[in-house]
Amino acid sequence: MFPNAKGSELLAILATLDPSSQAAGTATTGWISAANHHGFLAIVQTGVLGTGATVDAKIQQAQDATGTGTKDISGKAIVQIVKASGDNKQALINVKPEDLDTVNTFGFVRLSVTVGGAASQTAAQVLGINGRELPANTANQAGVVQII
Repeated sequence: MFPNAKGSELLAILATLDPSSQAAGTATTGWISAANHHGFLAIVQTGVLGTGATVDAKIQQAQDATGTGTKDISGKAIVQIVKASGDNKQALINVKPEDLDTVNTFGFVRLSVTVGGAASQTAAQVLGINGRELPANTANQAGVVQII
């Protein structure tokens, strides 16, 4: 599409759940406006999962940046990752703005990662794909400190 563009000009790191030993429970990113990118990619990563642990992840939508009307986006949840086969795995969730309930003014997304059973090593990122204004990397979150 843009053969001379750098990857960092087409992608933006919009939100993260930084690597951690996540206790059983749910962690979410902040709300992200769907207006500024043509697509989004959530990347969920596991390290070593605790005994009997599970990991679920999904994309949710809301009507504003405070989470008004929060609800799941249909078809945007991973198949549960389990300890028996889930150490050191990755899962991807693709989202396009048209996946949102825009008829009812839903225009914000976030990633939700839930660990069940026992603390487990997790990390996640939400990338903005093909910003409506290039370069997309101008939308990077403040935690991005270098682009080489």
